[in-house]
Amino acid sequence: MYDGPVLDNHLHLDPVNGRGVEAAEEFAGAGGTHLNVLNKPSWHLVGEVDGADGFRETFEITVEVTEAADEILPGEAWPVLGVHPALISQLVDRGYDADEAADLMKTGIDVAAEFVAEGPALAIKSGRPHYDVDDAVWDASNEVMRHAFARGAEVGCAVQLHTEGGEDFEEVAQWAEAEGLPREQVVKHYSNGHVEGPIPSVICDKDELERACGGDWPFFMETDFIDDPDRPGAVMGPKTVPRRTTWLAEEGYEAALRRAHVETPARVYGVDTEAALD
Repeated sequence: MYDGPVLDNHLHLDPVNGRGVEAAEEFAGAGGTHLNVLNKPSWHLVGEVDGADGFRETFEITVEVTEAADEILPGEAWPVLGVHPALISQLVDRGYDADEAADLMKTGIDVAAEFVAEGPALAIKSGRPHYDVDDAVWDASNEVMRHAFARGAEVGCAVQLHTEGGEDFEEVAQWAEAEGLPREQVVKHYSNGHVEGPIPSVICDKDELERACGGDWPFFMETDFIDDPDRPGAVMGPKTVPRRTTWLAEEGYEAALRRAHVETPARVYGVDTEAALD
């Protein structure tokens, strides 16, 4: 049986509207040890954002709840901070043009990079809309994402991406490399079991997890738990990664689980998930 670390690579804790650290307690109670806590979209935590201060407030809320989660986990919790790509649509609806919206979002990425450089945050979050948008918004969103790659390279951290579905993101990985960020530090959030280009962070669908475990590539496991009281189990509940880990161990995938929970976090983020458990 597998008895090592258990990391949920993408989970939200919302102390403003949701359960906050209580969800982390549920994760730990099910056998989870480590969390990467993503800030919820700024409009859920602080309302409309028009400058760096709004992003900073969003990130400080997330850092605070992550520190509280860190206190109750047997392992560690780390903040992953950035700008949700759907913000561009909200800004355009408010009267910004696409380039103006992108400039504000780049400001948010800059603030996230400060949190990485100064210590509390592990990585940056960026991406592009997962829904249809016009060409101007699409191009501007790609510019924001490339800016995130450049800042990630500058401060030495990975970038988690929220994007459309699919499995071919080779071009995106090439963009990261062009900005100085190794492709192995680009993570595709809400991923299928395999993608071309970035490292997949596999949503805990059993078939996709078995696909990832059956390969030889690095991968993470995630729930994308959104901590919304109106949708208490969405996207997947905080117990899911520990439970799926137990199930995969029973199916004989112990080596793959070590890849997901130990080797890939070390490779992508430079963290030792085993050290905190010793």
